[in-house]
Amino acid sequence: MKMAAYGRLELLLFLPLVCFCSLGTALGLKAASGPADNPNPPAFRPADPPGKDAPAAPAAAAAAAGASQHRRATGWKLSEEEACREDLSRLCPKHTWTNNLAVLECLQDRREVSGRSFESVATEVCKSTIAENKECNEEERGRGYLVSCLVDHRSNISEYQCNQYITKMTSIIFSDYRLICGFMDKCKDDINSLRCGSINVGHKDVHSQGEVIACLEKALVREAEQQDHVHPIKEECQKAILRVAELSSDDFHLDRHLYFSCREDRERFCQNTQAGEGKVYKCLFNHKFEEAMSEKCRDALTTRQKLISQDYKVSYSLAKACKLDLRKQRCSLDTNLPRAREARLSYLLLCLEAAVHRGRPVSGECQGEMLDYRRMLMEDFSLSPEIVLHCRTEIEAHCSGLHRKGRTLHCLMRIGRSDRSTTVNSVCQSALQTLIQSADPGADYRIDRALNEACESVIQTACKNIHTGDPMILSCLMEHLYTEKMVEDCEHRLLELQYFISRDWKLDPILYKKCQGDAARLCHTHGWNETSELMPPGAVFSCLYRHAYRTEEQGRRLSRDCKVEVQRILHQRALDVKLDPELQKRCMTDLGKWCSEKTDMGQELECLQDHLEDLVSGCRDVVGNLTELESEDIQIDALLIRACEPVIQAHCHDVADNQIDTGDLMECLVQNKHRKEMNDKCSVGVTHFQLIQMKDFRFSYKFKMSCKEDVLRLCPNIKKKVDVVICLSTTVKNDTLQDGKEQRVSLKCRKQLRVEELEMSEDIRLEPELYDPCKSDISRLCPNVNFGNAQMIECLKEQKKQLSPRCHQKIFRLQEVEMSDPELDYQLMRVCKQMIKRFCTEADARNILQCLKQNKNSELMDPKCKQMITKRQITQNTDYRLNPVLRKACRADIPKFCQSILNKASEDNELEGQVIACLKLKYADQRLSSDCEDQIRVILQESALDYRLDLQLQMHCSDEISRLCVEEAAAQEQTGQVEECLKVNLLKIKQEACKKEVLNMLKESKADIFVDPVLHTACALDLKHHCAAITPGRGRQMSCLMEALQDKRVRLQPECKKRLQDRIDMWSYAAKVAPAEGFSDLAVQVMTSPSKNYILFMIALSVCILFLVGLLCGRITKRVTRELKDR
Repeated sequence: MKMAAYGRLELLLFLPLVCFCSLGTALGLKAASGPADNPNPPAFRPADPPGKDAPAAPAAAAAAAGASQHRRATGWKLSEEEACREDLSRLCPKHTWTNNLAVLECLQDRREVSGRSFESVATEVCKSTIAENKECNEEERGRGYLVSCLVDHRSNISEYQCNQYITKMTSIIFSDYRLICGFMDKCKDDINSLRCGSINVGHKDVHSQGEVIACLEKALVREAEQQDHVHPIKEECQKAILRVAELSSDDFHLDRHLYFSCREDRERFCQNTQAGEGKVYKCLFNHKFEEAMSEKCRDALTTRQKLISQDYKVSYSLAKACKLDLRKQRCSLDTNLPRAREARLSYLLLCLEAAVHRGRPVSGECQGEMLDYRRMLMEDFSLSPEIVLHCRTEIEAHCSGLHRKGRTLHCLMRIGRSDRSTTVNSVCQSALQTLIQSADPGADYRIDRALNEACESVIQTACKNIHTGDPMILSCLMEHLYTEKMVEDCEHRLLELQYFISRDWKLDPILYKKCQGDAARLCHTHGWNETSELMPPGAVFSCLYRHAYRTEEQGRRLSRDCKVEVQRILHQRALDVKLDPELQKRCMTDLGKWCSEKTDMGQELECLQDHLEDLVSGCRDVVGNLTELESEDIQIDALLIRACEPVIQAHCHDVADNQIDTGDLMECLVQNKHRKEMNDKCSVGVTHFQLIQMKDFRFSYKFKMSCKEDVLRLCPNIKKKVDVVICLSTTVKNDTLQDGKEQRVSLKCRKQLRVEELEMSEDIRLEPELYDPCKSDISRLCPNVNFGNAQMIECLKEQKKQLSPRCHQKIFRLQEVEMSDPELDYQLMRVCKQMIKRFCTEADARNILQCLKQNKNSELMDPKCKQMITKRQITQNTDYRLNPVLRKACRADIPKFCQSILNKASEDNELEGQVIACLKLKYADQRLSSDCEDQIRVILQESALDYRLDLQLQMHCSDEISRLCVEEAAAQEQTGQVEECLKVNLLKIKQEACKKEVLNMLKESKADIFVDPVLHTACALDLKHHCAAITPGRGRQMSCLMEALQDKRVRLQPECKKRLQDRIDMWSYAAKVAPAEGFSDLAVQVMTSPSKNYILFMIALSVCILFLVGLLCGRITKRVTRELKDR
């Protein structure tokens, strides 16, 4: 029985060969006239009886050749053969019996059909087709290559019978790898070594011929994913495997393993998809990650996709759609390129993508196929053998279980952009970059399914006006990064993708399109192959942005369109330091050292800028260059611009809209930093940039452009902006003081220098020489005070007595500068801005405070400004050096009368009003120069109205004022009430120092009535009526009133008379309590005494009496003889 069965099976296996070699016209006729074939072959069910390879018996071949003529003439049917009848009735439907090809299809689905060549039939049926096709006509005969060639070109066969024959033969050939031309010869060793089956004669093999090819295909893709090749597949077998996959790319029935694995899934997902042209493959690919997809089918599809990644021709639709475009764009594989064989699909995509980016014509059908396969690469990392090979460790450690929908790839991208402990190795990083280059998701965000799903809601709201698939979608998403419209998942996916896009300028299609000409002209990119991996990451873009901000004098600038795109990319990169490849590369160590805790948006770059002096040289240069660019175009700092949008719209919109590389926008933001529209984020950002500018004068664009030549000439080797400002300011000051000397600093630099000085006065942190010595004092005395608006400086001024010596010294120096140049007094200029416009529009900038003091008591004066003026007056009266007008007017009087005070004084500490007090006393003695006397009179008048301006009085009488004059001191408006109170209560004052100060006040008031505001107010009418002709000063008007008081013919106002009488009593008491300290004091007391005439008369009488006594009494001494004199 076994022998009979074996014989019958052997005959059955031999019959197809006999049939195929002898049918000729009969096959063609039956194909044309027989019933329609079932397009879907019957389901595959492994048969238990083993199949046996049939040797090519010469006798059988001869018999077949002899019988061919008879059968060809009689319309022979395979179903009529006795050897086949029983099997046909058992295995095949009856309607197929009349069609030989249908019978063969049925048998090959049920059992294996063996044979070696179908060329004899093809040669007869396809004569004209072979003649027309040069490639097939030249194929070597007898090895099966002719049929393979015809199968390859079956879509171009116009001859009906040949087309039908080749179509039928295709499914039969692919049912058994032994029927595929030359396949067994090339791969038999690999089949055995890989244990994919056996080709040994007599070896019994299960019904799994499709599994053999599937086994080889899996081994091929596995070999590409492994570094150590245990059983390397021979190159000729590799080509044969890919060739088989290519030939089966048209109809999924031809991939037997995939067909049997996906039959149910095809019915589930692609029931209405017609077989042919790779349509079923594409349909199944699109549903690969559906939950309902079987794992067996998913694995078979993945293997197929991996083969496509190795050879794009394995995809029928892609190869067909892009065939002409590949020729036009000259995308034939260059063996000299440093690319592995596995990347041929990547190479095709890169080449065609470059053509699209350069604006070259690529058919829409080809671009559609490219889009599908780019999406495929992004969805499944395993289709890229380099990723599987080089990123295996990272995937297993961090990304396991995330295989579907591009999640693993994004997981690797997240680790790839990390600079923390979890990073990928350089080879894996390179593989990721290559994959992103191939997929090119920058051209169409939909390619990245993970990004598309994560950002769908953001795109629908924030980017709804942009056409779907437009490259600007990614830019739109970047513009909305860190806004309320952005969702967290989208933010992560977007940054992960942008990290890799930023490392290759070609991955931004808009940038590439607008700048390719500039790149070739300025950066010499024409020497780089479009698909070369040798191009340094970020090199081209670095070159572009260096040229973007060149001046016309520097030449070789970017085109307008390219510059706009470069600025757009710079704005995006400012959002995350990792989007700048050069910055991250050079600053990785410093980021870990200084900024490990600064992980929020924009914090890392700010941190690097804060630690600029501490960075390694390479990082410092990159951060410095970027900061210099920001100073020119602050819009590069997208986060700052976004935070400052309300201020820009309200106050800087013209500058923002029309800014052309001038730095005007930042200057506008600084000037409006304390507007009501300014929020905390914007204020902090602007202040931070101001602080960074202090580190290098190049970081202030307008200052750099205005003063570059002056700095090089006058302040060489100085880099810090604050030092440069001091250097230039000192030069300007010295040149100004030396009358007639020409200014060495240019006019445009002096103007900008003024702007910088004013900006620095707003925040103590902008003046490191002041800030550093006062840090401890700030934390101790002003912990809750804001730095901005000069509030911290004002706080330190108010706490001046409690400051540390170094800080006190710096504050004193600051006040000295501010008093000589009030424009630098930020608080004064801010609080009194409107009053300056009202009263001092014509005043010189250095006389603004003087002007404000003169109008202080005007009814139109703003109370807040008046209070600020009073503060500055108090400050000036603490030391004559803080009053430049007084210092100049009294430059001869001070050393003449107050040298003893100067000898004890410290250079950087206040004299606590001692010099001014000294000058007041000399004013009362009428010994000052006229200029100095005028200034002291002003000070006396001011301090007479407000006791706080008399520092010595306030210092010595604070307790007495608290005890005797509480109500007067509490009055909001000071009009001399406290001084009057002290005078009235002179007898009640216990402290001698205070009593002395009050007596000095009385003494001063005798010298000039204007110094006594209460008396002056009471006697204003009497002065006008009786003393109008008397020149004020030197006590003349006071003497006039005294004489009027003694003259009984003159009637003074009751209030004036009362006040004068009180003053006389006070002066009398003062004379008793405080006797003259010297002859000069005695003379002054006599001359100012109400009894002056009497005293002078008595002095004259005494002198006369003494003279008469001398005349009458003679000499008192003994007379000396002449001899004694001449001795």
